[in-house]
Amino acid sequence: MEARLNLLESPVAAKSLKYLVSAGKVVSDSTLPHATQELMRLRASQINGCGACVDIHTKEAAHAGEDAVRLHLVATWRDASVFTEAERAALELTEQGTRIADAAGGVTDAAWANVVQHFDEDQIGAMVALIANINAFNRLNVITQQAGGEYRVGQFG
Repeated sequence: MEARLNLLESPVAAKSLKYLVSAGKVVSDSTLPHATQELMRLRASQINGCGACVDIHTKEAAHAGEDAVRLHLVATWRDASVFTEAERAALELTEQGTRIADAAGGVTDAAWANVVQHFDEDQIGAMVALIANINAFNRLNVITQQAGGEYRVGQFG
């Protein structure tokens, strides 16, 4: 599959990506556990069918020491015993925040209350920003048909 547009060579797209990367760096530098961040990015990317982002976040998580079994089970996290209650809360928020159009009320009060039990306000702010950020990356990549499979760990800085 060949991409419809080279996002890095398009002046407007490249400039937009620069700002998305900067926003993502704020989240990466937060106190939200890095493993939780990568699980959230991976799950949103799976839902959105973004092969490029699934490739990136699977490889980055593995490089950071994430267990392969957990990575394989992210798509079925509800039926897997390898995730903590906090990670389950984060994955539920990610799913509901990613599937806003599928749920008339957006994120449920129950999902929000569960997140509040496990994370502080700064971490929750990071989670909300992360969900918005990865969904933006997913949409850029899916719309332009960016393929997964060629990413090298650290490739984008």
